[in-house]
Amino acid sequence: MLQISSFQGFTPTGLNFLREIVSENSKEWFESHREIYNQHLLLPFRALVENLAPAMLSMDDQFETRPAIGKTLSRMYRDTRFSHDKSLYRNRMWLTFKRHSKEWTDAPVFFFEIAPDYFHYGLGYYAASKATMDRFRHLMRRQPAEFAKAAAGCVAPYELVGDRYKRPLIKEQDPALAKWYNRKTFAVMATDTEMESLFSPRLATRLQQDFRRLKPLYDFLLQVEILKQIPLEDL
Repeated sequence: MLQISSFQGFTPTGLNFLREIVSENSKEWFESHREIYNQHLLLPFRALVENLAPAMLSMDDQFETRPAIGKTLSRMYRDTRFSHDKSLYRNRMWLTFKRHSKEWTDAPVFFFEIAPDYFHYGLGYYAASKATMDRFRHLMRRQPAEFAKAAAGCVAPYELVGDRYKRPLIKEQDPALAKWYNRKTFAVMATDTEMESLFSPRLATRLQQDFRRLKPLYDFLLQVEILKQIPLEDL
């Protein structure tokens, strides 16, 4: 087992691994470079999770914080059974902080991801269902002032992303609310291409501070989770 040390940042070697795996996408290549993956990607990610865990648990004590693949860390290996892309390995890696749930793609999650030429982080849904978004919209209508406060921290470097409906779902919407209301799913995400930022232990402090800015929105989305216990027709 890899021994976790304090987070010191990622390395150019780790980024080069992610860059090279695009063209060298084979089990043989991965196994011959596994030590680079272990030392320059997996180990720093595990250390970063441990560094962030206390701050994240202060926001929600039900977060999964174990620094392990399948818990907070993504796998490099791809399941290609139902994909047109038959590449065996991803060229990116990420961590998440979320509650235990079989339906985690339909629940709010904090995330941080690195790729060869960018990294991003934020809060949102991997793929919210229509039922979840309908409850989100219901809560926005019922508590517009509370939602405005919750969304107040979603400013630069964050941007709102996610597919939208082609036509507004209701007429005469407040533009500030409409950009949220008409989403099929969404995330609030910051993207950075200054890769040198990854090489410093200060990255952990940056993520702690920026994740905390999104806590009011996370708390609002937890109310959406509570509404899942109520049939839509009864709301």
